[in-house]
Amino acid sequence: MSRAIAFCFLLLAAVLGFLHIDSQPVWAPFEIPLIQALEEEQNQSSSIKKSSQATSKLAVAHPQLAWLPDTGAASVHAASLIALKDGSIRAFWFAGSREGAPDVVINSAVYSPTSSTWGAPVVVMDRVAAEKGLSRYIAKLGNPVPSRSADGRLQLFFVTVSIGGWAGSSISTISSDNEGLTWTRPRRLITSPFINLSTLVKSPTIQFADGRLGLPAYHEWIGRFGEFLRIESDRVIDKRRMSSGRGAIQPIVFVDGAQQASAYFRQTRSGSEAKQIPTSETHNAGQTWTAIGDTEIPNPNSAIAALALANGTRLLVLNNLEAGRHRLVLMLADPATSDKAKQWRVVQVLEDDEALPGEQRREFSYPYLITADGSDAHLVYTWDRKKIRHIHFGADWLAQLQSHLKDGQLEGEK
Repeated sequence: MSRAIAFCFLLLAAVLGFLHIDSQPVWAPFEIPLIQALEEEQNQSSSIKKSSQATSKLAVAHPQLAWLPDTGAASVHAASLIALKDGSIRAFWFAGSREGAPDVVINSAVYSPTSSTWGAPVVVMDRVAAEKGLSRYIAKLGNPVPSRSADGRLQLFFVTVSIGGWAGSSISTISSDNEGLTWTRPRRLITSPFINLSTLVKSPTIQFADGRLGLPAYHEWIGRFGEFLRIESDRVIDKRRMSSGRGAIQPIVFVDGAQQASAYFRQTRSGSEAKQIPTSETHNAGQTWTAIGDTEIPNPNSAIAALALANGTRLLVLNNLEAGRHRLVLMLADPATSDKAKQWRVVQVLEDDEALPGEQRREFSYPYLITADGSDAHLVYTWDRKKIRHIHFGADWLAQLQSHLKDGQLEGEK
């Protein structure tokens, strides 16, 4: 009898949860990114500079290389970035004895663009604080993803696991009204009225015109597919499937217009299937997504990073291999290219251990890209699980890169 009553309560909760999501406000269009609002102005400026840049060399303006501060942890991974109001950059990453260990914490540090240095790291979240705030057992933490709410606060999404592996994950969130100096207690996002498990994050959020956030997420239990969460403060008010089956996770999203966006995925296919990047698109601001096939870019079951600049140029950082994570490259695409299947070009090899024996090759993985002003790019990625590399690609260097690409002067592509 008691089991029957419990089942009825569970069923009622599921129905109420569905009705709660289904009764939320209608979907707003995507917020048109600054990159599109400035595109015409930037294109005019680029045409004026083109003649002088075409004769310059890419080596004139070097990208700036640095490391995120060392915390003494044996293993670090899953770094992410966000621009602060004063122009500095705040990074987040997790560190511990190994991935998934009980001693893993989420760290943060701030980069000063004036001195080109990173400040001291601080712990934003550990397992004990997560347990206290969420009132539930937490076995491990991972994948911090920062965002900025419509009211100006910083919001950090991260993965928590109470039982099992990463397939048993759920998403939690904290917020800060002082640019990350202090944070609220964590709250768990409810993505399912049932067991609320196996939802993870890795990629930057998307802004809707009504101020709400679109959070690309993914599912790893039974199926492996992308999901798109509509977030209001610390609540999931809707979610939609971005892919299906077991072959596409960790979506990254390019906003193409008020209703249009395209998603690129990390492929997780079986050994006999294609090791290329799956893609999908939406024409109704994320309410439905349709698979549109693979790109020609190889992917070895490894995360990718994406960024669109103010002039419309798009960047990808990824391991362009079918197996292994020992090479990391920067790719560039000009949206004006008519053949979208061939628009991506390797423009810089960032790391490459191809020439080393297999056992000596290091891992370069989990890239994350942002822009501070629409014309530059900040990249962080895992370097052999021991360090986090930071590279700042200045506006001049990227402008030269695009100019040389258009003029066919790039050499050494792989």
